[in-house]
Amino acid sequence: MTKILNYLWRFWMLLLAFVFTILFGIPVYILSFNKKHYKYAYRFIRCWSYCMFYGMGLRYDLKKLSPQKLDKNKQYVFISNHTSIMDIMLMCILCADHPICFVGKKELVKIPIFGTIYKRICVMVDRKSARSRADVYRRCAEKMEEGNSIVIFPEGGVPDDTSVILDEFKDGAFTLSSKHNSPIVIFTFIGLKEIFPFDSSKGYPGKAKVYFNGILTPSDSPKDLKTSAFETIKKTLLKHYN
Repeated sequence: MTKILNYLWRFWMLLLAFVFTILFGIPVYILSFNKKHYKYAYRFIRCWSYCMFYGMGLRYDLKKLSPQKLDKNKQYVFISNHTSIMDIMLMCILCADHPICFVGKKELVKIPIFGTIYKRICVMVDRKSARSRADVYRRCAEKMEEGNSIVIFPEGGVPDDTSVILDEFKDGAFTLSSKHNSPIVIFTFIGLKEIFPFDSSKGYPGKAKVYFNGILTPSDSPKDLKTSAFETIKKTLLKHYN
């Protein structure tokens, strides 16, 4: 019975996605033709994220572990651990004053309707292509010059082994930060792995925990940035995971 309810719950998500992607996707698509209008398109993207996140019965509790504050006029590289598709919606909800663009998998372009909008608001990367991976930095720099911030999940994906608390970080976010002198904003998400996992037969409406860990100042050493960010998120997960 539980699995049946979960499948029905996931079907409800598909209905929400269809309705709200059509409703908010059309203005996003139109506005995205002009790079200067992305900040307006982003408002619709956030509305879509709110509808999807809360429409699935999800909530979040934000706790600040750092007194640092974000500058509305500055571009950042936002990072967090990655355990659920809802991480994307949650990051949009959290970033109210900083229009964000995601670095995402090229394969998602194939999703009907969503894919058309996705390729306009994301920096897509083909992980099988070294040329595509290398070009990400240039395209991210262009997005930031347009006034946008970048979101990268440094694990590069969600590990198949669900017992892994935090997978090894890739270099992308930290190389980008070093090359373009962009501060790194660190969030830690806890609970979404259980609440909304990639396994369609599992999950339930519930409240996730979000921890704002602070801002890392860019440096000439991407390796040091990566180590610091990894240790920060890992420490938060170990301390607050129930």
